[in-house]
Amino acid sequence: MPGRLFLDLTGAELAAALGMDRAAVEDEPRRQNIAPGQQIIVQTAEGLGQMRWGIIPVGRVNARGRPVMETLINARSETVFDKSAYEGVGRAVVPVSGWYEWTGEKRRKTAWRIRSKDKGLLFFAAITDVWEAPGGITVPQVATVTCPPNQDVAPIHHRMGVVLQKEDVPTWLHGSKKTLSL
Repeated sequence: MPGRLFLDLTGAELAAALGMDRAAVEDEPRRQNIAPGQQIIVQTAEGLGQMRWGIIPVGRVNARGRPVMETLINARSETVFDKSAYEGVGRAVVPVSGWYEWTGEKRRKTAWRIRSKDKGLLFFAAITDVWEAPGGITVPQVATVTCPPNQDVAPIHHRMGVVLQKEDVPTWLHGSKKTLSL
């Protein structure tokens, strides 16, 4: 479950690597410690843009009918299409170089920097929403989708982001729920 992200490319370099328009992200620097609540680069069906990492689920309720109060930075793949808290969300991809996980006890934690073996980009499946803030401000927001870990991540953490193959990104962005396998 990505707790912090890093991106070794500038926004312009990322857009060039993906063959996409860089206008919305060209001024973004390389970032080595992206925390929830910060702006991150995302790919949607419309192209590259920026969104706040964390969905504020205003007006959404949980299975018990109670308001969801916490900011959602991750959504479980097992329930992302079933929970009322995620009803009506869109889909996006968060391209990153990798993420950090921590193991150990409080004040003695070890940070693990996780990336692909070839040091290429990773593509996290994500969901999007728009928060209508007071004063008429709209805030596009995103949460990564998580799943049980693969064998490399399992010794470090019990969850990880759903990593899409580059060729599966269009299916995630445009496909029907029935065509998706998380």
